[in-house]
Amino acid sequence: MAARSLLQAISEGLAEEMRSDETVVTLGEDVGKAGGVFRVTQGLQEEFGPLRVMDTPLAESLIVGSAIGLSVNGMRPVAEIQFADFIPPAFDQIVNEAALFYYRSGGAWPCPITLRIPYGAVPGGALYHSQSVEAFFCNTPGLKVVAPSTPADAKGMLKSAIRDPNPVLFMEHKKAYRLVKEEVPDAGEPVPLDTARVHREGTDITVCAYGIVLHSVLEAAEKLSTEHGMETEVVEPRTLYPLDRETILASARKTGKFLAASEANVTGSVSAEIAALVADEAFEWLDAPVKRLGAPDVPMAGFAKPMLEYLVPGAEAVEAAMLELARY
Repeated sequence: MAARSLLQAISEGLAEEMRSDETVVTLGEDVGKAGGVFRVTQGLQEEFGPLRVMDTPLAESLIVGSAIGLSVNGMRPVAEIQFADFIPPAFDQIVNEAALFYYRSGGAWPCPITLRIPYGAVPGGALYHSQSVEAFFCNTPGLKVVAPSTPADAKGMLKSAIRDPNPVLFMEHKKAYRLVKEEVPDAGEPVPLDTARVHREGTDITVCAYGIVLHSVLEAAEKLSTEHGMETEVVEPRTLYPLDRETILASARKTGKFLAASEANVTGSVSAEIAALVADEAFEWLDAPVKRLGAPDVPMAGFAKPMLEYLVPGAEAVEAAMLELARY
């Protein structure tokens, strides 16, 4: 077992699946010789050849459409959307074709495609390289939307996504790519896609978070425990659609105070759905209104550093929201 970054763990998981199953192929803009814009696929074309690691034109609809065609002909394609901001041209292929293939064929044609989607704000990303688009797809039956936040989970969940018989959108937070590291099993087992993860047990409040914000929550939870004796239960949904409702509700009923946090725009977000779930099915256990924390409803995100820091909930905003909820 060795320490891996989130990026290295994803790359390693993809390579292992390609070695064990010759029907696994990857395609996207610059994934071949260049190794991808973030270098997740670096070295794969040299090992597996250009027929299994395919460069494509700059055309997201073509990338997803080609992946669908490969999947219904016996392959398991892993398609990279270079930046989440550029996925709208492929929206029709994803929600009207990939998501419906199995249902409309009466179970005759599965559609085992994995779409790797780097998302989230990074310094200098500005308007077209910073968006969190996961909620676009969390209203489409037939899709799974997953967003692992730690390297070991990312490796194991990518294996499960590739082996899944139907489409999985695999969200990868760009800021976490090289920032988040941990020990990852060399031959890791698949991690199920249907379970949330309780990172930290607590009794005073629950915070449900994913992506880079999860790591700010974990840091704040330790600080508040030391400084205030406040114990926070931290739950990561891991799969955003469909949600592991039981784990989320069990934590809300246990602590009675619930905060849902991410860096996405709040209105219509995954955090909004989680908050609604808790308000609907755990109301009688609550000691405070359910709270949400996210970006205000303006385009994400300004190039200027102060604008970026204002929009994306950082450690200070997370800590303040947790304290406010605890003191209610």
